[in-house]
Amino acid sequence: MNTSRPKGAMDRREFLRASGGAIGAGALSLASGTAQGIPSSARRPNILYLMADQFRGDCLGCDGNRVVRTPNLDRIARQGARFSSGYSSTPTCTPARSALLTGLSPWHHGMIGYGRVSNRYPFKLPQALRDAGYYTFGIGKMHWHPQKTLNGFHGTLVDESGRRETPDFVSDYHLWFEKQAPGKDPNVTGIGWNDHRARVYALPEELHPTHWTGQMAVDFIEKYDRSEPFLLKVSFARPHSPYDPPKRFMEMYREDDMPAPRIGKWADRYAPVDQPLNNSLWHGDLGLEQTRRSRRGYYGSVSFIDEQIGRILAAIEKRGMLENTFIIFTADHGDMTGDHHLWRKSYAYEASARIPYLTRWPKGMGMDDRRGQSIAQPVELRDILPTFLEVARAKAPSHLDGKSWLPLLRGQTSGWRDWIDLEHDVCYSPKNHWNALTDGKQKYVFHAFDGREQLFDLRNDPGEINDLASEAKHAESLKTWRQRMVEHFAERGEPFVRNGKLLERPRRILYSPHYPGAPKVKPRPRGKKQA
Repeated sequence: MNTSRPKGAMDRREFLRASGGAIGAGALSLASGTAQGIPSSARRPNILYLMADQFRGDCLGCDGNRVVRTPNLDRIARQGARFSSGYSSTPTCTPARSALLTGLSPWHHGMIGYGRVSNRYPFKLPQALRDAGYYTFGIGKMHWHPQKTLNGFHGTLVDESGRRETPDFVSDYHLWFEKQAPGKDPNVTGIGWNDHRARVYALPEELHPTHWTGQMAVDFIEKYDRSEPFLLKVSFARPHSPYDPPKRFMEMYREDDMPAPRIGKWADRYAPVDQPLNNSLWHGDLGLEQTRRSRRGYYGSVSFIDEQIGRILAAIEKRGMLENTFIIFTADHGDMTGDHHLWRKSYAYEASARIPYLTRWPKGMGMDDRRGQSIAQPVELRDILPTFLEVARAKAPSHLDGKSWLPLLRGQTSGWRDWIDLEHDVCYSPKNHWNALTDGKQKYVFHAFDGREQLFDLRNDPGEINDLASEAKHAESLKTWRQRMVEHFAERGEPFVRNGKLLERPRRILYSPHYPGAPKVKPRPRGKKQA
C-alpha cells in the first residue's frame, strides 16, 4: 500500500486537531493543499460514494414504499436512475465490503461467508482511484481489518459502532464523542448491535453517530480546495441495529402505519423463537406488535440517514459541485425485520439480499435525457469499482468480475449479465447455508445443508410468499435454474458439484481458495456467528 501523502493532505489525527474535536469548529483544512493532480481545466467528476449498513431495498419512496420518508434519496433517483434489481451477493457486512473493495464475485474475492476482509488484495477501489489521480477519503463504517487500515485512502475517519478488535483501538467517532460529552456513555440507550428492539436515542441527536458521519462529510465538502477531483466515501453505520433514531424521527412514524411482515407459506420452520430469546436472535415470530415496533425504529433510522444525505447534497450544491459530481447510494445488505419470521441478514430472500442502487450523474455525460429511469438489469456491489473507473476515465483491469453500469444508464443493455449469483456460508446455524441465482424476475435457492430447493416468481410475488419448487407446472423452470447453478459451480468442483449434480455441504467453507492467505485445511463446522 502506498502510504505517501500528497502535500497538504491531512491524516486522521491532524483532522481531529484541526477540528478541535467539535462539529462545525473553525477552519477545517483537511482537504486543502497545493495542486498535485490533473489541471482543473481537464477535471474529471468528483465521486460521492454514499452507503448505509443493513438498508433494505424496499425502504425508499422511489421503490414504491408509501410509508417511509426518503425525499433526498428519492431526489437522487428522480434526477438520475434507480436499479430495481440490485443485490448484495453475500449479504452480510464483511463479504459485501470485499465485493465493494475488489470488484470481484464472492468466489473470486474469497469471502463466501462472514469473516475478515483481507488487506492483501492487490487491486482495491480506494488505491485504484488514488492511482487515477483522485484524492480519496473515507468517513464512517469501513469494517476492515485492521480497523484503521486505509486500503489506499489518503485518510479515513471511522465509526466502527461497538466493534473493537484490538485492545488499543478507539474509533474516531468515540474520540470525538469523548471530547463533546466527557464522562457520558455513547451506548446509554441500552440496545445492542444485533438487537431486534427499538428505542429513542437517549442523548442529544447531535451526538448520534449518524449525525457525526453526516457532519464530517459536510465539513470535508465545505473545506475541499484541492485541484484533484475527490472520491469521498460516506458510510453510515445505521440503519443496522440498534434501531435508535432521535425522538423526532421515531415520532415521524406510527406503529400502526408500519407494513406487516411478509410471511411465506413455507416459513413455519422459522416461527419458533431462537432459543434462548436474546437480543441477537436470528429467527422467531415475535408477534405483529413487536415487529411493527422494531420497524418503526428502523424506518426512523432510515429517515435520519436521509436527512444527513440531504445536508451533504446541500453542501455539494452550495460549493457549485453538483454538476461535477457523480453520486451513488447503496448498502452492504438489507434487514429482514421480521419477514418470514427472520431477523438481521445473511439470507437469500429479498429483504436481506436486495439493496438500493441509486445514482445521479453530472451534466455533460450524454445522458441528460435519461434521468428518472428505472433499470431492471441485475447489478451487484462488484459493479461499483469498474463504474467508478469509467467515471474517472481509468482503464479497468481484465480480472474484475464487475462491469461498469454506465452503458446501462445510456440504454445499452446488450451483453449485460442475465442473472447474478448469491450465496452465504454457514451463519447463525448450520442450516442457514445456501446458494442462489436471480435475474430479478425469478429466484432459485439451493440450501446447501440438506439440498432443499426454492423457486420464487419475483414479478408476481415480490414478497416471496409462494415457493414454487414443488409445483409440477414449474418443474422445467426449476430444472433450468438448477442447471445454471451446476454451470456456475463448474470452476469450483467438489464439494459444490459432482458429475453435474449439486452436492449437499453440511460443513462450512468460509473462504474460497482465492482468499488471500486462505487456509489449506477445510475448516470444521462451527456454531453461531455474530455478523
